[in-house]
Amino acid sequence: MATVADWTGGARPRTLPAAVAPVLVGTGAAAFAGSAMVGKALLALAVSLALQIGVNYANDYSDGIRGTDAQRVGPLRLVGSGTATPAAVRWAAFAAFGVAAACGLALAATTTWWILAVGAAALLAAWFYTGGTRPYGYRGLGELFVFVFFGLVAVVGTTYVQTESVTGVSVLGGVAVGSLACAILVANNLRDITTDRVAGKRTLAVLLGDGATRGLYLVLVLLAYAVVLVLAVSVTPGVLLALLSLPWSWRAARPVRAGASGAALVLTLRHTGLAELVFALGLAAGLLLAAA
Repeated sequence: MATVADWTGGARPRTLPAAVAPVLVGTGAAAFAGSAMVGKALLALAVSLALQIGVNYANDYSDGIRGTDAQRVGPLRLVGSGTATPAAVRWAAFAAFGVAAACGLALAATTTWWILAVGAAALLAAWFYTGGTRPYGYRGLGELFVFVFFGLVAVVGTTYVQTESVTGVSVLGGVAVGSLACAILVANNLRDITTDRVAGKRTLAVLLGDGATRGLYLVLVLLAYAVVLVLAVSVTPGVLLALLSLPWSWRAARPVRAGASGAALVLTLRHTGLAELVFALGLAAGLLLAAA
């Protein structure tokens, strides 16, 4: 029987910065626009965290029943290892999605009802990443959807529920955060490229190959910092606080540049997640200082 520690590990806590970061940046953009609301920011954070955890459990379930996780390099998976039953993991995913839906409903009730359509699209994207008969994560589209939903939609949406407007700062912030969120997935798929190819999981890394995937990772990280420079020139130099994340980005990129593979890339995943979190904290702080 799975323990609390097993379920906690199954939620993949190292991926949670990808859920926290867009809410931080979106709230910073809302503050810069003069309309930050703590209550709505917390609801948006609950939605984002619950979606991320739901995606992680759903991925564990779907990959597990397909046998994709039978030979793993990374951390233990609940279904693939036999630690938990597929039904239990599926219900854990549904429970997380239920929390996200409830918090999203509260946001819609206090903002505008069409947000429910965005939330429904996010839930469908979360499930069909690896679920269903034609999962898009198996067709090289995972990074695109991460960029859209954990970058643009999450940042712009967080700003919108507080300001009821789409701002240029939130869009640029969404591009930066989405790029780093994509980099986490690219690093994960680069680590698993050999086992995914054998299992028939055609991730973008499998389609591009090892070398091009390493290049894509570096481009995504550089794009995030390029956006910061644009914001520093066009909005406020305070956003340069995001550059405090550079040490973590450097540690993350070093194994990728050196040609590391398999388990050696686990540290890249960890450092990329930390870099995204520190990046978002710095960017949000810069926007808050400019609004003060």
